[in-house]
Amino acid sequence: MKKQVKFGVGIGVILVSMGFLAWMGYGESKTYYHTIAEIETLKGTAAAHRIRVGGTVQPGSIHHVTGRTDFVLLGEGKSLLVSYTGNDPLPDSFIDNSQALVEGRITADGHFNAEHIQAKCASKYEAAPGEVARPAPAKS
Repeated sequence: MKKQVKFGVGIGVILVSMGFLAWMGYGESKTYYHTIAEIETLKGTAAAHRIRVGGTVQPGSIHHVTGRTDFVLLGEGKSLLVSYTGNDPLPDSFIDNSQALVEGRITADGHFNAEHIQAKCASKYEAAPGEVARPAPAKS
């Protein structure tokens, strides 16, 4: 009977540990989406969470500094100064007037410290006005 109790306690400790680690990982990986206008209204713990913000990159605002890239996101008549300090290279489509989605945290001075950037430029991949998209050639 002693071996069964020790085994049961061991299994219980492992299950509780795995549950705790899963719960902590879930809490750390949550990211909330906010608009640029909503960021000004965030207070307390809401401002401390990891968040995602989307907007348009302001033309002429991209500045590369050693170790980071600074730029301004525009949306809903508001602007947000963003500093990207991530390790990944910037996407090729990250240019003036492109749509960008940044993920990170708000700093104490109201700027945004981004750790990840996703960018898209839909017009780059669309057919020119008046053209019809052609299907890919058939393989023989």
